[in-house]
Amino acid sequence: MHSIGNFLAYLIEIYSWLLIIYIFMSWVPNARESKFGQILANICEPYLNPFRKIIPPLGMIDISPIVAIFALRFASAGALTLFNMF
Repeated sequence: MHSIGNFLAYLIEIYSWLLIIYIFMSWVPNARESKFGQILANICEPYLNPFRKIIPPLGMIDISPIVAIFALRFASAGALTLFNMF
């Protein structure tokens, strides 16, 4: 069970980095319109959309991705704790 928790934490870590890359791509003109940007959008947007519905942007700054990454980190810590118990 310990290895399952580590594997889940590793997958969550990779997904967190994909989210960070996707967020930084918004600062580069036309980066999200590239093929790589579209692939990341297909991976990241389904997870980010519920957070965007709950958390409104502050002016032109969208803080929902930050909350989404914190939620992932919390889930990762919970998965490690849960699977290390067994």
